Amino acid sequence: MKKISLVVPCYNEEESIPLFFQAVSKVIDSMNTPTPTVTPEYIFVDDGSSDNTLAEMKQLNQAHPTTVHYRSFSRNFGKESGLAAGLEAATGDYVAVMDVDLQDPPELLPKMFQLVDSGEYDCVGTIQKERRGQSKLRAFLSSSFYRVINKISDVQIKPNARDYRLMNRQFVDTVLSLPEFNRFSKGIFSWVGFKTTYLTYESQPRAAGTTHWSLGQLFSYSIEGIIDFSNVPLRIATWVGSISFFLSLIGLVFVIVRALTVGGSSVAGWPSLVVIMLLIGGIQLFCLGILGQYINKIYLETKHRPKYIIREEK
Repeated sequence: MKKISLVVPCYNEEESIPLFFQAVSKVIDSMNTPTPTVTPEYIFVDDGSSDNTLAEMKQLNQAHPTTVHYRSFSRNFGKESGLAAGLEAATGDYVAVMDVDLQDPPELLPKMFQLVDSGEYDCVGTIQKERRGQSKLRAFLSSSFYRVINKISDVQIKPNARDYRLMNRQFVDTVLSLPEFNRFSKGIFSWVGFKTTYLTYESQPRAAGTTHWSLGQLFSYSIEGIIDFSNVPLRIATWVGSISFFLSLIGLVFVIVRALTVGGSSVAGWPSLVVIMLLIGGIQLFCLGILGQYINKIYLETKHRPKYIIREEK
């Protein structure tokens, strides 16, 4: 039989964990009927939760010690670190990444397994249609992000692609071979290549609890992705600086010619001078801010700090 490792990052999801396990177990049982085909390996990653998430993981581990495992962080390191920790612990022939809130329907697993196990594809990803209850602003920002990053990056990411996917061992090992500290999984999954196809499904409501992603966090995450997979912002800063310099030369020539031909006092023009100085100063700070983001990424990489710290695992 083939082993499927199910990587499940969790943050304050005590209510969702038992529901997730029950739902996925039913799907795995159906895959093993009438002939045993797969054996599951559940890898729950506790991302420094403050509720009883870890206790729920331990309870499942005690009931199913051979198939359910958990890793608990010393603090909250973020979902990307949770994904990395789960992938590193996975030992299966195939590895699936899933959200514990059941917005990733387990019913797709048999089809995903069939496509990857046939050897036709190395990875099967998923694309979720518009989420139920999602605000128009969030939907607009999400679609705008995909349009922007696909235009300015060499890596093409499917719009509305989820982290939910099933990968073969070669695909997973290649992803793990990338050593960077700053990780944007959607970009990494696309960057490594391999034969990948996508399944589309209708949006699903959360099984329990509420989302932990605020609009500000999603915006910051999108900026991370753009910086990690594109140097276009640096080019923009270069062009903005060049245009500003060119316009300042034109202004300098204009002032000199005006002084030689017209004469008179230039004190009356001090408001426009102040505005121009503020404009140029703002442009400089804008360009420095872009450059600072990239320098910060380099700084974090050169520290060689671990992506996460394990406090407890089993």
